[in-house]
Amino acid sequence: MRRSKFLILAVILLSILSFSTTIKMYHITDYHSHAIPFYSEGQHGFGGIARIITYLREKSVDENTLIFCGGDMINLGTPAWSDKFHAIELPWFNNVFDAMAFGNHDSEYGAEDFTEVWKQLTYPILGGNILDANGSPVFEYLGKRYLVFEVEGKRIGVFALAGSDYDSLVKPAARPLEGATFGDFMGTAAEIVEEMKAEEVDLIVFIGHAEYEETLEMASKVEGIDLIFGTHSHLKIPLTKIDGTDTYFISPYQYGTYAAEVVVYFGADGKKNISGSLIPMDSSLPEDPIIAGKVEKLKSELESDPAFTHLFEWIGEVETELSAASVNTGESVLGNFVMDVIREASGANVALSTSSSFRASIAPGATVYEDLKNALPYVNIIYVYEVKGDTLEKLLNHSISQSGTGFFSQVSGVRFVISDGKATAVEVQADLECPDSFEPLNLEKTYLVATTNYQGLFAPGYKDLFAGLKYTDTGLDVQKLVKEYMQNNSPVHAALDGRIIK
Repeated sequence: MRRSKFLILAVILLSILSFSTTIKMYHITDYHSHAIPFYSEGQHGFGGIARIITYLREKSVDENTLIFCGGDMINLGTPAWSDKFHAIELPWFNNVFDAMAFGNHDSEYGAEDFTEVWKQLTYPILGGNILDANGSPVFEYLGKRYLVFEVEGKRIGVFALAGSDYDSLVKPAARPLEGATFGDFMGTAAEIVEEMKAEEVDLIVFIGHAEYEETLEMASKVEGIDLIFGTHSHLKIPLTKIDGTDTYFISPYQYGTYAAEVVVYFGADGKKNISGSLIPMDSSLPEDPIIAGKVEKLKSELESDPAFTHLFEWIGEVETELSAASVNTGESVLGNFVMDVIREASGANVALSTSSSFRASIAPGATVYEDLKNALPYVNIIYVYEVKGDTLEKLLNHSISQSGTGFFSQVSGVRFVISDGKATAVEVQADLECPDSFEPLNLEKTYLVATTNYQGLFAPGYKDLFAGLKYTDTGLDVQKLVKEYMQNNSPVHAALDGRIIK
């Protein structure tokens, strides 16, 4: 009798297992031409194309696995590898990637250059709201703006979109086709999801490429998205369920520092269980020797090219790590260092810059210009605004409301306590010649506030607060300014000092 019961249970178990399916997905994003291993999170040897491809290629052998790229595989201007070799690595991912989202940087070298690369790829590029000059989708497959993958009897619907900021970010000369435009983000998302539902897909996945805040909004407004792979905002966020939705979100940071791994278990009862983690692409993982050899050869060509040699020349010594840790949520060592340089050079009481301008830490020791450009990759010009105290308070409160995103601000010349989501006990540097001359914020007083042209003119929320205020364009480039400071004040050091208390 006991044996009979055991056999019945075994048959039931086998029956359940026969109707269950497990699918794995991997995702990297915002690689930005970081072919050479780099310094991140206090360690040398993160990432690098030879390590990333080795890891993903090993995973791609499993027929139950899908591998995606969130876009921004190149980056005009920084690192130098991108300007020298453009998208040379993209074909190396043939037979590895199952699909790639079109990122705002991916056609920065022009439509002709992008088309030549595109022709070499065996994997599809997705961007459902990217339209040609006639208003037709640029990336369309069998009349669809999305893909459906058949994996172990399950239908996995996958789509990507251009974020709402593409129109201002991607200049006409840097679009995938001449005359290309970008359609409505939310409306296109709703259309595509409904089309996939009509196909009775079992899982709907978004692979990029939009700001964190916009993807959260999409999850709340467009019902039916099971999983969002975060991109564009360069955030490191483990798998989490978005509040008020049934959508999961995971974001693997930037440059190939991490790969996102998501496991979806389909039970016999039709229910889905989603789990996942971030896998560090650190020096413990092997490199493909052939690809590593290619990289070393190309690196040698880059560093010996007269057009780029100046980027690999010494500009100073860093005493302790200029860390970008906590740059999106509070003060950071790198942020303190750079913002102090900006404030002093511009003669302002206060300096603000969105944390999106700070992309990487600078390792202790000898520093070359390319290290600095990697940490501060964008051309930002300093504007100095005349700002009343009440508006300065609003600027600080808006920054706090953006905590955890690239729109949080690094600061100098001001210190405050974050309490109940607001800036309290705000003090401002009064005497520009005396670093310790802080006084309570006077809502009626006018202060000189230095910021970047991006934050003053384009950054959501900030541009409205700065609109109409009198300002001076100093012409000072943040990147060049910090370079000169390092050259003239080496060795440099910085530290946390309590300017933002949480």
